[in-house]
Amino acid sequence: MSRAVLSLGSNEGDRMAHLQSAVDALGDLVRAVSSAYRTPPWGPVPQPDYYNLVLIAEDGGRGPRVWLDRCRELERAAGRDRSPAAVRWGPRTLDADVVTVEVHRRPVRSSDPELTLPHPRAAERAFVLLPWVEIDPAAELPDAGPVADLLESLDVTGIERVGHVR
Repeated sequence: MSRAVLSLGSNEGDRMAHLQSAVDALGDLVRAVSSAYRTPPWGPVPQPDYYNLVLIAEDGGRGPRVWLDRCRELERAAGRDRSPAAVRWGPRTLDADVVTVEVHRRPVRSSDPELTLPHPRAAERAFVLLPWVEIDPAAELPDAGPVADLLESLDVTGIERVGHVR
C-alpha cells in the first residue's frame, strides 16, 4: 500500500471550490482531509491570501511518481499555468505538492529534482504542518521529527481556519 500526504493551496478564483474539486477528484483514495486555512502569501510577488489544506490518501501500492502525476493532473484540471511564462511563487488556481510518501509503511526518500521526498521545505511551512497535525497529531516528517514539535518552532501568525471541504 502507498500512503501520501498532499498539500493543496489556492489563491486565484474560488479558492474553496478549487480545493473541493481536487479532493473530489481523488475520490475514494482520500482517508483524511484537514480544515482549510487562510494563509498569508510568501515570496516577492504581491498576491491574495492562500487557502491551504492537507490530506492523506492511500492507493494499492503504486510508487511516489504516481502521486506526483496525480498532483500535476489536479493542477491542470484547475487551470494552473506551469508554463515558463508563469510567475515563480506567483498566484495560482491550485498548487498540489507531495509532502511524504510511504510504501508498505516505510518512508520513501527521493532526491529527484522533480520529486524530492520528503518535501524539502515542509518542516519550514506552518501552512503545511498546522493542517497536517490537525488530521494526524502523531505525524512524523521523515528525517525531521514529529510534526507537532516542528510546528512549535514556527510562526503561525496570520494563519486562520476558514472552513472545510467535503
